[in-house]
Amino acid sequence: MLTGRAWALLVTGALLWLASRLLGTPDLHMAAVGLMALVPLAALLVRFTRHDLTAVRRLSTRRAFPGTRIEVEIEVRNAGRRRTAMLFVQDRVPSSLGPSARGVIGEVRPAARSHVTYELTPRWRGRYSIGPLTVLVTDPFDLVRRRIEFDLHHDLIVYPQIEDIGREHPAAPLGGSGESSTRQLFLAAEEFYTMRTYEEGDDLRRIHWPSVARTGELMIRQDEASRRAAASVFLDNRGAGLAGNRVAFERAVSAAASIGALYLRAGFRLRMATADNSPSVMELDRFLEALALARPSAATRLTPNLTRLIGSSAGGGALVIVTHVPDASDIATLSRSAPPAMSKLAVLVSALDPDDMRIGPRHELERTLEAARISLARAGWKVIVLRPNQRLGEAWPRRPARHPLAIAGPS
Repeated sequence: MLTGRAWALLVTGALLWLASRLLGTPDLHMAAVGLMALVPLAALLVRFTRHDLTAVRRLSTRRAFPGTRIEVEIEVRNAGRRRTAMLFVQDRVPSSLGPSARGVIGEVRPAARSHVTYELTPRWRGRYSIGPLTVLVTDPFDLVRRRIEFDLHHDLIVYPQIEDIGREHPAAPLGGSGESSTRQLFLAAEEFYTMRTYEEGDDLRRIHWPSVARTGELMIRQDEASRRAAASVFLDNRGAGLAGNRVAFERAVSAAASIGALYLRAGFRLRMATADNSPSVMELDRFLEALALARPSAATRLTPNLTRLIGSSAGGGALVIVTHVPDASDIATLSRSAPPAMSKLAVLVSALDPDDMRIGPRHELERTLEAARISLARAGWKVIVLRPNQRLGEAWPRRPARHPLAIAGPS
């Protein structure tokens, strides 16, 4: 592959050759031939010089959140017996992460290594494939380059954005009413079960100081109630809902991730399902990865997997559904689906922002939202309504001072 410098050299040599013919100057003729001869000589040198190169790519992390800076290091090793000339390194990066990364490495001696680093800052969740890696070998004058491609591929998983919606036990804002529900989901001294190591975000009031004094490590009381308690999260990813508005769909995924992570940090057993994926028990990493890969589905019915999710919860615990503004049939489905014993929360994400609409359509949308909220509230659901650009933390219910174990119901 000829470089721009090689083409410039060929054009210059041709012009000098024409000048030498017109002026009859032997010196110009020799200079022209010499310049033009450099290109085929460089091509022969690059073609027949063996370059035994190996390459390794390292990512500072393979799992990240949007906005995280990820450092990528490329190491090129010369496994041959001759030093290389200048090397050009190009790493293919998905367009959503930015342009392909390029770097230059000077000569690499035999058995020596050289490094190139660059940074990525993902903006959206998802799975991104980085690679392949290409190294361009050139001659000392950079006239001709030969491509060496390394089949190096790395998957980068970008989790959905998780909002800080508080560190209180999630059963507090979302729990059902009644003494039996409180006893099931909240902790009591006689329900002490075991201990586990402290994790960031744990309630500091649950540190077991005698164990800390004995072991030197922060230990958290793990209670039988929390060990048994289960939470179920359903993400309604039907294409007919939020698929037409990427911002609204990302808001829904982020809301599901934030609420599910809150339950998991509190020690709950979490089940998750979508309109096209059956219920499954998930730990935090698997839960976030499933949401990172969530896409609008061709499914049209809400019932099948939601019914399986509720059935697998054995009629207790907490149920969270993140969906678009439901129509009459979906409201009927949600009203009769979950048993009264379950704590139920519906997060309704509007695909449209009322503030961006004219007065007539705006009032119609607000009436639809209010009707859906009231209908679900009458069926025992706590309801949060989100606009596409509204953060979950702005609408997340806080524990009122008048009662420590419940939130005010919808008005």
